[in-house]
Amino acid sequence: MRTMSSAVPSPSPLPFSEEEAELLARLTERLDSERLWWLSGYAAGLARADRGPPRVLQAVPAPQPEPASQPLTIVYGSQTGNAQRIAESLAQRVQDAGLPVRLLRADAYPLRELKQERHLYLVVSTQGDGDPPDDARGLVEFIAGRRAPELKQLKYAVLALGDSSYPQFCAIGRTLDERLAALGATRLFERGEADLDIDAIAAPWTQRALDFAAEALKTQAPLATVTPLRAAAGAGFSREKPYAAEVLANQRIALGAKDIRHIELSLADSGLRYEPGDALGLWPRNPPALVSAVLETLSLDGDEAVSVAGQTLPLRDWLSEKRELTKLARPFVARHAERAGNAGLQALLAPENSGTLGHWLEGRQVIDLLREQPAAWSAEALVEALRPLLPRLYSIASSQKAVGDEAHLTVAHVEYAAADGDARWGAASHLLAASDEGARLPVYIERNERFRLPADGARDVVMIGPGTGVAPFRGFVQERAAVGASGRNWLFFGNTRFREDFLYQLEWQRALKSGQLQRLDLAFSRERSLAKTYVQHRLREHGRELYAWLEGGAHLYVCGGIAMGKDVHAALSEIVAAQRGRDGAEDYLSALQQQGRYARDVY
Repeated sequence: MRTMSSAVPSPSPLPFSEEEAELLARLTERLDSERLWWLSGYAAGLARADRGPPRVLQAVPAPQPEPASQPLTIVYGSQTGNAQRIAESLAQRVQDAGLPVRLLRADAYPLRELKQERHLYLVVSTQGDGDPPDDARGLVEFIAGRRAPELKQLKYAVLALGDSSYPQFCAIGRTLDERLAALGATRLFERGEADLDIDAIAAPWTQRALDFAAEALKTQAPLATVTPLRAAAGAGFSREKPYAAEVLANQRIALGAKDIRHIELSLADSGLRYEPGDALGLWPRNPPALVSAVLETLSLDGDEAVSVAGQTLPLRDWLSEKRELTKLARPFVARHAERAGNAGLQALLAPENSGTLGHWLEGRQVIDLLREQPAAWSAEALVEALRPLLPRLYSIASSQKAVGDEAHLTVAHVEYAAADGDARWGAASHLLAASDEGARLPVYIERNERFRLPADGARDVVMIGPGTGVAPFRGFVQERAAVGASGRNWLFFGNTRFREDFLYQLEWQRALKSGQLQRLDLAFSRERSLAKTYVQHRLREHGRELYAWLEGGAHLYVCGGIAMGKDVHAALSEIVAAQRGRDGAEDYLSALQQQGRYARDVY
């Protein structure tokens, strides 16, 4: 019933025929990194063995290794891909050294094996204000809980990732590190706590991790070298070597105060491939007006050559392309407070005022601090103190099966007036909004294996995406239509006003009419004639039917802001509790997550 209510190197040429290459691509298309690594090891074993008659590949449980031959285990918990990137790089370096290693995402790690582990590296991020990434929730709860075993045989190290703008900086990594020690495990070396300039801490930590692994595992028989069967995104383009994508379309799709853009980028000749749920990484540039304002406020010369970390550039280039100006973070505030000799700022930085600092940082950029609390900076000191400008990730709002060599984005342009009356912008969103057709933007594909459509097209899908959180679900619906999936699709969408902010309204209506979308439930929070309504209210209204879909095997997806994700989770817990009882609600949702049927992409 349809209802509607208010740096990857270029691969060498493949030594296969076209038919064999196609079979290989079909085999590996939907495998995550863990299964790809297993398969490549299996293939390496075949290569070493005498080839007799063709054998059938069977999923045979691997024998439990003896303690002396156990590999190093690297487990990562990642929300935006940074922890995964570091863990994969470390695992490759360990393998390149001829040492035995296995790499697992946290939700794929068999918890029962923890008590047999001998060498474990954890790379884990902290999401928002002290929450674990979704794929690490089960691992964190197990290690922190009463069922965790004694671990006197375990040697371990932890790399924690976070954002020092939040009071609970690197809290999850700290919790795991301290808990493992309390369980009797031996810490190999001190915990790394990486801020947004991740590599400053991650690079030396991974080098120490590699050195310790070499020492601990040198007497063990090395495993076969594993070569990934496919590049992460294709054609040699990556985070470190982005592709210059041409802007094909830049259209405003909201009529109200919010500037929401639908942007189409060409990936022609790039070889870049993505799946629905993946993100597009964009290397931003700071707005020229903002760069000029910083230079003017500090009376610095933009043409002055500045050398930092072996790189020499004019100061204006550092501030335009290499340093973060649109996000003010605690480390720079601390450095500035010292220079300004400002007692008020220094008091704000005290640990007991972390919550107050978090609120104070909201909406402030570097230029605001420089103007409010004047202090002298040299060009070199400024570049060294500012954090690196990092790529921004946007959920891809298209299916490549539907749009070909293109990637579509749904972008909220961050633009507002500051207290001094000047305009402020977000670095990436302003770059996108200001890019005319024909402009070129540096992009790459960031895979999100946790946010995938069910392999079984007969499964139903429930999608919850208010605002620009609806972006990946546009790709989901396109993909399901392109492959002829028979399962039902149910979308919950919310925004402020129906007439102004109903993103992709005509597309959703056509999808309902054509049968590509079976249900669409809407929530608008600023309609004058209606009470404030959010997607979680719609979920509760349809709780019984939603629960029936879940019981029937439906997959559930949530995309949007962290606060919304928490509100939606609370609503889902209430819905399940109404059917199963309060005590079983969280266990039910946790089971869905472990089965890969409840996935969240929150930011």
